[in-house]
Amino acid sequence: MREDISTAAAAGFTDRVYTAVGRLAPGEVATYGEIAAQAGRPGAARAVGRVLAGSEGLPWWRVVTAGGRLVPGKETEHARRLAAEGVSMEGRRVIMAPPG
Repeated sequence: MREDISTAAAAGFTDRVYTAVGRLAPGEVATYGEIAAQAGRPGAARAVGRVLAGSEGLPWWRVVTAGGRLVPGKETEHARRLAAEGVSMEGRRVIMAPPG
């Protein structure tokens, strides 16, 4: 029975990640941690990364690390997609706007 609860909780989290990422407008960037918090699991940034790694059709390129780093191994594609949306970068990092 515990497995069913865990599976349901994981599916709910995945759905909430999809919703949060799907709401990001072109040129808007969020961190994995921000998406995790919006999905109801603050501190689950790595879990967001796992969800996005297995997703299709989501604008995964609009999500970066807290320091603005791009997805390892996909930096070139990540940078290209963000640049096409007008996102400012310095090297392989997004210039993150200060909160507020």
